[in-house]
Amino acid sequence: MAAMPSTDPIIRPAQELDEQAIRAVDHAVWSPLSEVAPKGAADAPVFDPQHRPDQYLVAELDGEVVGYIRQVQEIPLASNAHVRQIQGLALLPQARGRGVGDALLAAACDAARAAGARRLTLRVLGHNAPARRLYERNGFEVLGVLPGHFLLEDAYVDDVWMGRALD
Repeated sequence: MAAMPSTDPIIRPAQELDEQAIRAVDHAVWSPLSEVAPKGAADAPVFDPQHRPDQYLVAELDGEVVGYIRQVQEIPLASNAHVRQIQGLALLPQARGRGVGDALLAAACDAARAAGARRLTLRVLGHNAPARRLYERNGFEVLGVLPGHFLLEDAYVDDVWMGRALD
């Protein structure tokens, strides 16, 4: 009898070998709903000195990478060492609605706590209602809004700063 596929995501630290899978997720889900930069090349590097594997957690379903989250120290100063910022969360469409985003956020909160952080922040485009609902469901609150901060597809879009305590 064949094993049943798992319905629970596996969240794990990224490795150098995950670069191609992370790039594929990024390329597959690029949208002006969530991105402010133009779509990059399908073979563009993911990892570089500012984007290291240790900053990423990946989500797997049935052995395949279906998403990731990246977090970094928000401002590289000792006075801000207690704050981490999510600078990327992406999920393939087939992983949405299956608890993968919630699992990635929970794992990111745990990792930030383990690194000594007390707060976790992020920025999200104002028109990205699905992402905002995900973040709110996971305890993030709006800290501020930069009205009309980006011009995307001939429309001005707000940049929403969100955060949550980790205690």
